[in-house]
Amino acid sequence: MRLYPIHAGHFKLDGGAMFGVVPKTLWTRTNPADANNMIDIAARCLLIEDGDRLILIDTGMGDKQSDKFFGYYHLWGSDSIDSSLKAHRFHRDDITDVFMTHLHFDHCGGSIQWNSDKTGYEPAFKNATFWSNGDHWKWATQPNNREKASFLQENILPLEDSGQLQFTATPKADILENSALGFDIFFANGHTEKQMIPMIKYQDKTICFMADLLPTVGHLPLPFVMGYDTRPLLTLKEKERFLNLAANSNYYLFLEHDAHNEIITVEHTEKGVRLKDTFTTQDIFNS
Repeated sequence: MRLYPIHAGHFKLDGGAMFGVVPKTLWTRTNPADANNMIDIAARCLLIEDGDRLILIDTGMGDKQSDKFFGYYHLWGSDSIDSSLKAHRFHRDDITDVFMTHLHFDHCGGSIQWNSDKTGYEPAFKNATFWSNGDHWKWATQPNNREKASFLQENILPLEDSGQLQFTATPKADILENSALGFDIFFANGHTEKQMIPMIKYQDKTICFMADLLPTVGHLPLPFVMGYDTRPLLTLKEKERFLNLAANSNYYLFLEHDAHNEIITVEHTEKGVRLKDTFTTQDIFNS
């Protein structure tokens, strides 16, 4: 097995929305804001090469939305899925599986693209199976008013129409479940219903793709919960459970949204679970 970071781009989000009720004087210590209160955000995906399978976890925003839409998110940098895949000598047509942690637009938008004449949509990875889970799919296709703006139908319904969509196992409770792709999944419901956190056995390590359970290093303290989360008190419990597990087991946490920290480990302290070490993906994946 080999792992590769895939950079789908960078954008900015409002720092207050990213940290909910936490005062700005606290969260700016780790996530400094610009003059418009916006903080740097990454769309850092993960590619798993395992035998004849090439599995991409999350796909970023994509590029099919309008200039007005992207204007809200202040895109920056030159990274893209295609350029990042090319840097590792892959092409999007090589991808056999796309695993979507959840269906918010900044995690799955790159899964669907315009067709050649821009009259409709098609899968952006033509040879891939796309993976979600049944409970989250229902949640996304029948969205509540709070999340409706994050579940864009043009990112979701074409997956079903393509015939390339499959569902992995959905547990009845928040437990670890093995997926058809060969890694464990931690299901979390605080951010959105049945968000999936992949946990990959790599050499002597466990690499956890944190998605929106832990967006950045700045979100390590338990009360530092995003305003985007639908059930913030549940996020508190899920974070506590997962971070204790990570500290006890020395998990390596792959941060999808932290623009400046790629992989971290955590440890128990008198203040709770806190940052232990920071690594680049090159440190871990090329070791």
